[in-house]
Amino acid sequence: MIRILTILLGAVVFAAVFAQLVGYGVLYTVDQTEHAVITRFGNVQSVVSEPGLQFKSPIESVTRFDKRLLRINVPTAAMPDKESQFLEIDAYVRYRITDPQAFLETLRDQDTASARIGNLAIAALRAEIGLRDRRDIIGGDPINLEDGTIIVKPRVDESSGSFAREALRSRVLERTKITAEADFGVIIDDVRIKRSEFPSATEASVFQRMRTERAVQAQKLRAEGEEQYLTITADVDKNVRIITADANQKANKLRGEGEAQAIAVLAEALEKDPEFFAFRRSLEAYGKALADGTTVVLSSESDLFGYLESPDKPSNTK
Repeated sequence: MIRILTILLGAVVFAAVFAQLVGYGVLYTVDQTEHAVITRFGNVQSVVSEPGLQFKSPIESVTRFDKRLLRINVPTAAMPDKESQFLEIDAYVRYRITDPQAFLETLRDQDTASARIGNLAIAALRAEIGLRDRRDIIGGDPINLEDGTIIVKPRVDESSGSFAREALRSRVLERTKITAEADFGVIIDDVRIKRSEFPSATEASVFQRMRTERAVQAQKLRAEGEEQYLTITADVDKNVRIITADANQKANKLRGEGEAQAIAVLAEALEKDPEFFAFRRSLEAYGKALADGTTVVLSSESDLFGYLESPDKPSNTK
């Protein structure tokens, strides 16, 4: 009897080892980051989420799903806003598998899940963006400063009191969670917009309009600057003319007073010595003649001849 049991046990061990080697193993491990779904001919038999070594029948198969937070990059799509202005929305979804059996039965794998959940996110985004204008979608209000600089102030949603972008994210997340959690066995943790831009078809016209607005603003600033320049220049020129006229007036007055004083001094000197006046006139005449290159012949009777022959004249006279 013992021998028969030993033979049977050996046969079972041999069959298990053989099945393990050819791919129909009865032993499998579950990692702490994954769920394991055990199926038999396509039907789910059990779900194992605890890590460790597990047993199964050789005719059963193991399908593994990641239990960590997963990410889906939603394809970029053009969506109209409240004013029928299209924006290209690029978003992503983060989800976690909570019911591996439902996930396997409805979605089969993560590639299918990415497509289905991505479509849900796009539908929710399209519905919410269609109710909002561009400023609510972008989440900011442009403010023009006095120097022409434009800054963006965060926009607040009037109904919720939170920031407009956060209110949009909350509504999209709520819409996506309703279907995904009920039908797919997952929980949606987050839906976020990475960027929202104008479509490439209208981007050029938008940039051209921005350039035109900047050109008009620049022309206005240049005109204001030119006006200030002309005003300042006119004031400076006026002040220069006034200062120059005052200076000329004072200079003429001082020059006249100086000439009057010189004439008075000369007249006083001439009145004291008339012969000196005649001598001075002779010097001026001779000096002018010499300057013109005329030969001057001094008479022995002239005052200048007498002065030159005088022993009392200065020795260094030239």
